[in-house]
Amino acid sequence: MPVVVVESPAKAKTINKYLGPDYTVLASYGHVRDLPPKDGSVDTEHDFEMTWEVGNDSKKHVKAIADALADDNALILATDPDREGEAISWHLKEALTKRRSIKKDTQVSRVTFNAITKQAVTEAMQNPRDIDAPLVEAYLARRALDYLVGFNLSPVLWRKLPGARSAGRVQSVCLRLIVEREMEIEAFKAREYWSVKATLATPRGQEYEARLTTLSGKKLDKYDLENQTQAEMAAQAINSRDLKISSVEAKPASRNPSAPFMTSTLQQEASRKFGMGAKQCMSAAQRLYEAGYITYMRTDGIDMAPEAVQAARDAIEDRFGAEYVPGSPRIYKNKAKNAQEAHECIRPTDMTKDAEALKLKDSDQFKLYDLIWKRTLACQMEGARLERTTVDISSDDGEVVLRATGQVVLFDGFMRVYEEGRDDVVDEDDKRLPQIMEGEKADKRGISPEQHFTQPPPRYTEATLVKKMEELGIGRPSTYASVLSTIQDREYVRKDKNRLFPEDKGRIVTIFLLNFFKRYVEYDFTAALEEELDDVSAGDGNYKELLSKFWRDFSAAISETSELRISEVLDVLDDALAPQLYPPREDGSDPRICPKCGEGRLHLKTSRTGGFVGCGNYPECTYTRPIAGEGAEGDERVLGVDGDDEIWLKTGRFGPYVQRGEPTPENKKPPRASLPKTRGGFAAGFAPDEITLEGALTLLSLPREVGAHPEDGVMIEAGIGRYGPFVKHGSLYANLPEVAEVFEIGINRAVDVLAEKAAKRGGGRAAATPLKELGEHPEGGAINIMDGRYGPYVKWEKINATLPKGTEPADVNLDMALELIAEKAAKSGKKKAPAKKKAATKKTTAKKTTAKKPAAKKTTKKAAAEE
Repeated sequence: MPVVVVESPAKAKTINKYLGPDYTVLASYGHVRDLPPKDGSVDTEHDFEMTWEVGNDSKKHVKAIADALADDNALILATDPDREGEAISWHLKEALTKRRSIKKDTQVSRVTFNAITKQAVTEAMQNPRDIDAPLVEAYLARRALDYLVGFNLSPVLWRKLPGARSAGRVQSVCLRLIVEREMEIEAFKAREYWSVKATLATPRGQEYEARLTTLSGKKLDKYDLENQTQAEMAAQAINSRDLKISSVEAKPASRNPSAPFMTSTLQQEASRKFGMGAKQCMSAAQRLYEAGYITYMRTDGIDMAPEAVQAARDAIEDRFGAEYVPGSPRIYKNKAKNAQEAHECIRPTDMTKDAEALKLKDSDQFKLYDLIWKRTLACQMEGARLERTTVDISSDDGEVVLRATGQVVLFDGFMRVYEEGRDDVVDEDDKRLPQIMEGEKADKRGISPEQHFTQPPPRYTEATLVKKMEELGIGRPSTYASVLSTIQDREYVRKDKNRLFPEDKGRIVTIFLLNFFKRYVEYDFTAALEEELDDVSAGDGNYKELLSKFWRDFSAAISETSELRISEVLDVLDDALAPQLYPPREDGSDPRICPKCGEGRLHLKTSRTGGFVGCGNYPECTYTRPIAGEGAEGDERVLGVDGDDEIWLKTGRFGPYVQRGEPTPENKKPPRASLPKTRGGFAAGFAPDEITLEGALTLLSLPREVGAHPEDGVMIEAGIGRYGPFVKHGSLYANLPEVAEVFEIGINRAVDVLAEKAAKRGGGRAAATPLKELGEHPEGGAINIMDGRYGPYVKWEKINATLPKGTEPADVNLDMALELIAEKAAKSGKKKAPAKKKAATKKTTAKKTTAKKPAAKKTTKKAAAEE
């Protein structure tokens, strides 16, 4: 009975259903080996030999496969059909050979399928092959490069820039894009310009809008009307003349559908339409793939299998009619260079089933499948037929000409199903016009000059950033999600209203790299390196030569920078950031003079939380501000005066806080209070841009005395601490659910809350009520979502796994919970034995079931160093 190995238990379960009892299907749970995070794992002195270790959490999975091979001397490696999947298969073969589970007579084969359907899996089993050596070598090259960059560059950052966490080969270039866009926005100078629009009407009373295009016989450019006076004169010129229709031009037009999805376009569209992050999108896509609903979701390809094209055409005719099916199939091709890019597009495996038919309960999976299904059908539908109309309206003397544009949809075609989202684009030509005939009079109903200002380039969303990285050739489908999540997890970038903002520490890291490792964050260099890696995967390049060439120059750059003192680094960064740090002041004074003491000079400084500008007279002067500028959010300011003390709003290591007065020799630590936070941000009324003097004084007055406890007379206090709002009686603390309760709670309620906490502490604790019950763990025991001090979490026996930021308990299903539990168990090193009551059942069905500990497919370890 052959042993089939895939990455995840969900995938194993689906494949086991198709293969039946003649196969043993087990899961590797992602990568089983990785480079140890220590010096020498990639030996640069000995031809880049790499040392691999089987992870502690992977040993049991490798053992399960080895045990199965003891009875079944045939191994089929069925991991994903890309470079990572090929690498996992290679690692499995190497690990099993090392422990002598693969013998000379063991038949080892590799199979791949682009979709987990019965037909695809059956055909794959009939066409086995060997492990693809060039794909493995391309993986080895990437892994070695990412290790060499992460393991050697990150320590330089730690030493030279306190607070910087790490740097990565692709991650740093992605961060540079975000930082440079922010600097463009800060340097942007808005330019005023005006336009004039008129509301006109046909003789039949139908209104339409037109804009002024010609004035005094001259065609207007965008900036010709520079101010209100010129705009009002133009409006007067229109108002003083009779207008008529000088020309009506209607042209047929068409719109064709977008190509089917590949990884990057799926991530972009999921971001535009649903606000999904790249990681969230790929997680939902992974589950859809493993359930057999869509084809493989990591691909650069946009071509579609002929049988899939025909299935789409049949589904279109069945649902919408023959008029929506083009005469011949639409063929989409891209510039595929290597094996990974030769995959099919992302499409449904069954074109007849929409999201409703699949009855998907997970909201992310439902939305994403619906998007993929609609895009796939649309790409094989007839184009939309439009009529675009341009109407010119002029005065008799030709001094004034206005233009109205619009369009009519004659046949909706693919637009009946799907239209691609847009990034920061407004199309004014989409509006419809009434019937307008040449030569007829245009009645003036209103003329309105409108003021405009040029806008800075928009901040990136995850969608536009992925699009930009794709345009520049940076990264590959399997890396986008991990790169974007890494720079946010390390607090280099924050996401606010779907836009990406660089944090101060992210800006400092980028400027440091641009000054001391410029070559390695250049877009062209990174893209060229990606192309060299593609050549390796295609069998046209030697990966050790690639590594040797890279390491020779990179190690020299590391050595040069290691000799620099922190003060030298800060001087260079201070000069490089000077235009942003010290913009000219309105009064013409020296922008480097401290605005607080008037004597010290401002200079860039670093801390564990990033960079800031501080006064050189510290500690006599404590002025600081963020590096984003004098008016930046979080800049310290006086909220008001209470008695003889100024009440300040400042920003420190742990965020914004209020402070009474300034440090003095007698009072080195003046009273402070952090602005209280909730799960969604700051408590109502206490955000940095909302807090008032009254609110600050309220915080500084805490803790508040609620009243004497009726049993012992000891004062009960209410306050806000490290873990949120609380009431306190002696040494007993009890958390309060809302910040507002700190200021409102009365003695009766406080006594009740404290009594409940005392009962729990004394062993009389009742079982907490779950927020959501998810079901049974395959190894036994209930899985629930609970509400904890740090937010909702998944609980199974002794394992507690916090929900990812932004994830609502209602959106979590059993598969997601199993993945979180497995990840938490792997990190904590906990090793769960199967429940005894399940043992007998497990033993008798071992060869027909998936691997014993469920988790979703893991990404490559050391993702931090990798991207």
